[in-house]
Amino acid sequence: MATSSPDKLSGLNPPGWFSAVLIGCLIFGAIAWGAPAHLNYVLGGFVLSALLGFWAVPQLARLKARQVIREDGPQSHQVKVGTPTMGGVFMVFPAVIFALVITPWNPDLAAAAALSISYGLVGLFDDWKVVTAKPGGKRGISERLKMGLLVVLALLFCTYLAWSGKPTVLLGPNGSPWLDLGFGYWLLALFVLTGTSNAVNFTDGVDGLAAGTGAIAFGTLGLVLSGPLAAICCAMAGGALGFLVHNHNKAKVFMGDTGSLALGGLLGAVALLGGALIPLAVVGGIFVAEALSVIIQRYYYKLTKDSEGRGKRLFRMAPLHHHFELGGWAETQVVFRFYLVALGLGGLTILLKGL
Repeated sequence: MATSSPDKLSGLNPPGWFSAVLIGCLIFGAIAWGAPAHLNYVLGGFVLSALLGFWAVPQLARLKARQVIREDGPQSHQVKVGTPTMGGVFMVFPAVIFALVITPWNPDLAAAAALSISYGLVGLFDDWKVVTAKPGGKRGISERLKMGLLVVLALLFCTYLAWSGKPTVLLGPNGSPWLDLGFGYWLLALFVLTGTSNAVNFTDGVDGLAAGTGAIAFGTLGLVLSGPLAAICCAMAGGALGFLVHNHNKAKVFMGDTGSLALGGLLGAVALLGGALIPLAVVGGIFVAEALSVIIQRYYYKLTKDSEGRGKRLFRMAPLHHHFELGGWAETQVVFRFYLVALGLGGLTILLKGL
């Protein structure tokens, strides 16, 4: 007689739809409780993304915008070959535009939206080059070109920050001034914008992971920030939840770089505009861990190379979610447990805000 695994018995391996519904209910409930004026933003972003997805996913499949799975990744992911990608077009763009349309004109909101959309367009360009590449040909744009475009856009955004007179003071989690970084603030801003976008990109490797943790991060910032910046965060939280309707395990579509770069860019933009870099670092702990795992793995391998050029690996595979997959966790286990961590970090962020 078949028996259930301990994880299933303990409720730590729920189906993908359950995890998505769980965080959706929690985010809607938290916004309704803590920022009821912005509940319409969450609802609007959710409805637009969810409904557009029913039309967009078949269109992406018809255009043959299908995901290419890395051959050196977990072998269990090979079944995902052919799944439509570039889903970020109906997750990010509608939510951002929705926030712009229903919110009174605000230059900070416009700047954050422009940065997110422009990062999304860089991702869209890369995704399109990947899916249209000939067999055996180069897939996507070069990492140097992609990073160069992200840096240029980040510099333009920093120019706006300077022009609008934003202070170069690093604020604590409760908004109190910590340290005036001077010129160093602009270096930090460049790092935040490019680093956060790439960190979310690394996280997008398991069905529902980047969208769900992104929804939690935006929902939390929607409670920590105020005004138009909180509004666009709530809209994007809704957009990510709407995307989960189609992206939960087993995913019918992936967000691609179109979505992940835009999500990360918007997180960095609103954090810089709202003086919420520390809250971003806390609530974005999953993204930080994913990015660090890639960096550590790369340099550890280089430092431990032997005479034959073979190095050691600190993790079974990077990014971090693959480490746990190769350790025996199912995708749904990884996602659910990462969601729990992200929810805990969101709660900690809100707690620190009140201190």
